Amino acid sequence: MLEDWQKLAASEIEIPLQDVPAAQRVSGAPRTGSVQIEKFGGAVVGVWEMTPGVMRDVEVDEILTVLAGTATVEFQDGGRITLEPGAIARLHAGQNTVWTVTETLRKVYILLPPR
Repeated sequence: MLEDWQKLAASEIEIPLQDVPAAQRVSGAPRTGSVQIEKFGGAVVGVWEMTPGVMRDVEVDEILTVLAGTATVEFQDGGRITLEPGAIARLHAGQNTVWTVTETLRKVYILLPPR
C-alpha cells in the first residue's frame, strides 16, 4: 500500500511470476504475475506482467496502461487491439480474450468496482 507522499517505480516492482495454467495456455510457455499496490473507492490498482506466449482469459472490468512490451488482445467478437508502451485500454467483465505477447508486457491496472 502506498503511504502519503510515497512514490513507486512501476517498472522496478518485483513481480513473482507463475506458469499460465494449461487450461488457459494456447502456445509457448507464458508466465504471469501481479502485485496489488492500492485499494480505494472500491477500485484496486496494481501492476501485472506476462512473458511471451499466448493465453486465453476472461476479463474483469479494468482500465490499463502499458508500461513496457508488446501484445495483441483478440476478443471473441472479432475485435483486436495492439498494446504497446503508453497505450491505454478498457476491458469489460466477461469478455473472452486471447493475449498474444511478443515482448514481455507490463501494465498498471485499475480494477473497477462492481456496478
